Amino acid sequence: MEKFAIAFRKFVREEEGVTAVEYGLIAALIAVAVIVTVASIGTQLNTVFTRILHCLQTPTAAGCV
Repeated sequence: MEKFAIAFRKFVREEEGVTAVEYGLIAALIAVAVIVTVASIGTQLNTVFTRILHCLQTPTAAGCV
């Protein structure tokens, strides 16, 4: 039982893998931020191109001039 306690304490004090986990979390947060930004910009671009298409089809429509 004492060997288990010593091994557990050694495992808890080990810091070698912590940096990799931290970098992984940072990369995941950056990926989420990029996905949210691209999705937002994509929606806005879709709105702009839809309006351009509408104005090309009916140039006399309101807001096209």
